[in-house]
Amino acid sequence: MNENLNEVVLRPRFKIELNRSHTSVLEAFEAKRLDQKQFIVSRVDDHVFIKLPKAQQQFWSPQLHLEINDLENNKSQLYGLFGPNPTVWTLFMFLHFLVAGLFIAFCIWAYSNYALKVDYQLQVWGLIGMVILWFILYFSGRLSKTSNQKEMTALYTFMSSVLDE
Repeated sequence: MNENLNEVVLRPRFKIELNRSHTSVLEAFEAKRLDQKQFIVSRVDDHVFIKLPKAQQQFWSPQLHLEINDLENNKSQLYGLFGPNPTVWTLFMFLHFLVAGLFIAFCIWAYSNYALKVDYQLQVWGLIGMVILWFILYFSGRLSKTSNQKEMTALYTFMSSVLDE
């Protein structure tokens, strides 16, 4: 899991092939959900969500989303995705698209003023500001992922312990 930290990926993913049926894997997580208080485990169909308890959660706390697919010969495929709460991720992506949209708008406005031979200094400063905002968003995401490595490791260890039982 640590090899993903050096990549550009902000939401690390992994895939594991299991020698158990997907029903038994889902039942193992369902049994663990009622048995412990360390994590919040919820299940919707073939999806399992593992989160930290509310008291330990922060704005950017990670959660682990697992999808367990059935394969033939009593095997299953587990797909895992680490990421923040979906609401936080949606806000984060909205801000990225807003910055990109404003960057394009400033480009068009600057080119129009340049073509009309009107002062376009304000638009260039807007372009520079959008680039700076994009870097701030990018590095805040990277910093958050790095600072939440301990929680991500705890979630992965919990998932592994359920799968090993």
